[in-house]
Amino acid sequence: MLIGLVGAPNKGKSTLFSAMTAIDVQIADYAFTTIKPNLGVAYATAQCVDGELKVKCTPRNSMCINGTRRIPINVIDVAGLVPGAHLGKGMGNQFLGDLMSADAIIQVVDLSGKTDMGGAKVDGSDPSIEVEMVQSELAEWLSDIILKHMPQLGRRSDGEAAFFELLSGFRVTLDQIQKASSRSFLSLSSINWDHKTAKRFSTALLAENKPFVVAANKADQADEKALGNLKSRLPGIEVIACSAAIELALAKASNKGLIEYFPGATDFKMLKELPQEQKSALEYMHRYTSGHNGTGVQELLNHAVFRILKNIVVYPVEDETHYSDHSGNILPDAILMRQGSTAYNLAEKIHTDIAKGMKYALDARSKMRLQKEYVLRDRDVIKIVSTSR
Repeated sequence: MLIGLVGAPNKGKSTLFSAMTAIDVQIADYAFTTIKPNLGVAYATAQCVDGELKVKCTPRNSMCINGTRRIPINVIDVAGLVPGAHLGKGMGNQFLGDLMSADAIIQVVDLSGKTDMGGAKVDGSDPSIEVEMVQSELAEWLSDIILKHMPQLGRRSDGEAAFFELLSGFRVTLDQIQKASSRSFLSLSSINWDHKTAKRFSTALLAENKPFVVAANKADQADEKALGNLKSRLPGIEVIACSAAIELALAKASNKGLIEYFPGATDFKMLKELPQEQKSALEYMHRYTSGHNGTGVQELLNHAVFRILKNIVVYPVEDETHYSDHSGNILPDAILMRQGSTAYNLAEKIHTDIAKGMKYALDARSKMRLQKEYVLRDRDVIKIVSTSR
């Protein structure tokens, strides 16, 4: 799974990336700080089943801290996009291609309104315009690809298959192409589209293939009415306020042993007596996190993983009695599965040979036998019974 961070320059994308991944990247208050895409690992969080099952888990593919599973997610931060990016303006359109490999997008805007679309410092900029610009640039970029291949597409009678062949490298599915066709009221047979029509289809396809949430960043610097105003200008779009700078500062203070802090928490504990300047800064951060239910960074990532991409967490085991693998690791893996996935899909994710030899599954709680077609539920603990090991 890959989550893409995108936005106009100087909106705090690199700060958000660092806050999510604990990777130091170049951060500055000028445009195009990011030249090459930054890749890192962030962690979605979910309540572990160890407390319910009254066991102490020993995770392999994730971490479990005080009953909370931290499940790794890949994140990519691309260069800031400006109007005309699909034409090569700013840092060029190669970053739009990087972004198309993502499963979902977090678009970062400056809720404080103190930077314009080019990243310059201003007062009173409307962040909703940034959302419209980035979405338009993505649609224009995809439209250009479609128009470039229009002669070949127009000769195909099987338009759906033709589009799938053209766009499958961007993780576009046949189902998404069909839904985009219906959403845009366009037939995929005998295609002969102009730019306006291609953009209409591209916009519909992106809505299916690249769901997104808006990160209203720099919320600690924003007017108290700014969030409500932004949401009113973006009806139907999920907007989550956050302060990447505070999250990053708290993470660094925690790593230095100055405070005890867990990502997503509304509170933290000071562990050392600090100089007044540092103490005052931490007190300011505490006022923000306690008054805003945290920094919003963990909420943002969890929203992308569980709400937008509709994932659940499933725990595969080999020993249904002790909830362990063959080495005795208890609840070793927390695996993200899309809602609607089956026990067979879980077997495929574990190993293709296990899926090929799958006979049935077991619910480790009830020890009930489950068919291959059983639809997984969140927090299921499942044993796959297969002729392959």
